[in-house]
Formats: sequence, structure tokens, C-alpha cells
Amino acid sequence: MKREIILLRHAHADNAAAAGNDTDRGLSERGIAEARAAGHWLREHAALPATVLYSPARRAWQTLQEALGDVPAQPEQRIYDATAGELASLIDDYADTSRLLLVGHNPGFETLVALLVTGQSGDFRGVSPGGVAWLELDGAAEPGSSVLKAFWSP
Repeated sequence: MKREIILLRHAHADNAAAAGNDTDRGLSERGIAEARAAGHWLREHAALPATVLYSPARRAWQTLQEALGDVPAQPEQRIYDATAGELASLIDDYADTSRLLLVGHNPGFETLVALLVTGQSGDFRGVSPGGVAWLELDGAAEPGSSVLKAFWSP
């Protein structure tokens, strides 16, 4: 079954010292603008998801809120600090979802894109804060199993 995976990296966040701990870091003013721009791009390209999962980090939730507003979404602990392999397993857990949006972090996201598209995990550096990678996947989330449908960066 063909399905689509959209990765939205959280937008620019305040520094760690201002928030106290990493999961409490919120978006900066720049990040708010990036998240809104990402949401505009997603809507403009009819890339609205069927299922939305986001990291429990405050900056990921805020990115989702600024980008898409109050859409049905679930926090997913496995996204925070995940490796590409852990993210691929999570994607496979939602194999019946036609279009899955994950809102989370690097380096897991950029490594996942490289792994799924090229089959190599070290070939890709570049999912910027607020960036979107839109993948088309046919079957399980395995190395080299995806096509990069679109890529956008604020």
C-alpha cells in the first residue's frame, strides 16, 4: 500500500538556558514565523495529514499549533530524541495511515530521510528548523524504500 510520510522539523526554539530543560523550550519569534510558513506551504500543496503525531517537547507542539492550528494530534514520546531506526519502526506502526505527519527533531529526521530515500543514513544534512520532507512510501519503512516527493525549507 502506498502511503505518504511528512516530516515537519520543529521551528527555531529559544535556547536551553532560557527554558530550564530541553523539553520545555518554546519557539522563538523567528520559529513562530517559520512554523506559520510551513503550515502555509502544507496547505498550499494539499499536504494535510490523516494522522498527526508530535514529540512531547513544547517546541514541537507549538510548531504544530502555529502551522496547522487545532488539528487532531497525539503526543508520541518515541519521536523525542529518536534515531532513524526508531522513527522507521514508529512509521511502520501506522502502516494503515494514508498520510502520516510527524513533528519532531534532528538528527533523527534528516537521517531518516537519507535512509529511506538513498538507503544510506549519512548522505543527508539539511532538514532545517521548520523544514518539511514529504516522502512517498510503498510498503515498510526500509532503507531505500521511499521517494522524496517534496522538500521545503523556510
